[in-house]
Amino acid sequence: MSTIMHDEVGGGVLRRMKEGGFDFASVHPIEFYAIFPDEEGAVRATRNFRGESLHALVTERDDGGWYLQVSKVMHVTQIGIGDFEQDMESVVSPLGGKLDGWGVTQEL
Repeated sequence: MSTIMHDEVGGGVLRRMKEGGFDFASVHPIEFYAIFPDEEGAVRATRNFRGESLHALVTERDDGGWYLQVSKVMHVTQIGIGDFEQDMESVVSPLGGKLDGWGVTQEL
């Protein structure tokens, strides 16, 4: 799995995924990432990401910061990813976090 920065979604990433044989017809767990300077902000953000198609995980980084990983099961589309990133940014930014890309596993 590779992490893709949110600005790259419209820049041909999905086209390259299609060329590589990615299955866009199926739903996939897409991992969205944010970085926080402290654990408290990351944990507070997880309260906004609960539901049957969402899972949130907080882990410590080597540099003392904190990762928030939100997994959302959905179709991989430019609009869907962009919309979720906007929603996620509206949650993490006020808590001191910043988006750090997304990724999806492609089965070969």
